[in-house]
Amino acid sequence: MNDLLKKAKSLESDHIQFLRDVVKLPHGSGKEGEVIARMQQEMQDLGYDEVKVDKLGNLFGRIGSGPRMLVIDGHCDVVDIGNLENWKVDPTGGEIIDGDLYGRGSCDQKGGLTSAIYAGKLLKEVGIPEDITLWVVASVMEEDCDGLCWKYIIEEDKMQPETVLITEPTNLNIYRGQRGRLEMKVQVDGISSHGSAPERGVNAIYKMAPIVEQIEALHERLKDDPFLGKGSITVTDIRSTAPSLCAVADSCTLHVDRRLTAGETIDSSLAEIQNLPAFKAGNGKAWVPDYTVPSYTGLNYGMQSYFPTWALDEDHPACQAAIKSYHNLFDAAPKVDKWTFSTNGVGIMGLHGIPTLGFGPGNEVYAHAPNERIPVDHLHKAVAFYAEFVRNF
Repeated sequence: MNDLLKKAKSLESDHIQFLRDVVKLPHGSGKEGEVIARMQQEMQDLGYDEVKVDKLGNLFGRIGSGPRMLVIDGHCDVVDIGNLENWKVDPTGGEIIDGDLYGRGSCDQKGGLTSAIYAGKLLKEVGIPEDITLWVVASVMEEDCDGLCWKYIIEEDKMQPETVLITEPTNLNIYRGQRGRLEMKVQVDGISSHGSAPERGVNAIYKMAPIVEQIEALHERLKDDPFLGKGSITVTDIRSTAPSLCAVADSCTLHVDRRLTAGETIDSSLAEIQNLPAFKAGNGKAWVPDYTVPSYTGLNYGMQSYFPTWALDEDHPACQAAIKSYHNLFDAAPKVDKWTFSTNGVGIMGLHGIPTLGFGPGNEVYAHAPNERIPVDHLHKAVAFYAEFVRNF
């Protein structure tokens, strides 16, 4: 076994206990204060050079003081546990069964984040290059508004790293991009009348029905990309208003999830909806809403719900450093791929152009799923990779 892997393995017992501690705190977006406090304490106990929390609630731990800034990022919020009947274990128990540690957030993505925190401990032991300042960031609010935390970090904290490595689950592969996404609202208006005489009114639900059908058909026509894959669109919520349940609906509104492949933008996506024949016939309205939920600190820092596509070239020096680091540790060629879901990269590289890539323990198929789990064997490998990447950066 590689010496760095051996040293990372020696930290495994403490690391597992730390991961179990934070899995027992399954807090969602805007409620991460208790998790941040636990992670802050761990950074301090592990001997980080500096530990601080910004006004939005993001946690920062620093190792080194060189002129080149590198960041390893992971979000500490999780999605809801969901239907308990679908879980075969306590979703906050952190149980280890057949080599997997179970619990909400274990894979998405506290396993990656705790590995990054312990990589700081490893670098304190083996040394960090003199020209590097490493910040390990436990970011907030990603699950509800990916990239918002990094919009704040870049625009308000004025942090400008040379590169950011994301610790979302990649099954120990190297990922260099993802489709973007946006949220859309589509609305049509009607005229209410008594339900006993619907012909006197204009039913907004009926006006919306052909729009829903045409959105379903639109999905099949969307662009494809050899690396990122095909764009997608789906209706995820439909609501109507009426004076009462015995009155014709006077409005109907859809929530639409739109995944963006290369070349697709907020303007092109809105235009696709606005050009649907049923949308035009129904005099519809379409817009991208704003996210305006306050953080756990009480700070309200919103953004439009548009999360741009991004992809880092495989020949970029940061990606090549990651490939070299993988070779050094595992004596094998890594799989270089992309995420299916969205990450903070939409804010870091998508909005602000900072080179971004990813490596994380766990398989993304368990993200947001019941019986979420992460292989314990992935943890020390991720710790070693993060340290090796810093040394090769």
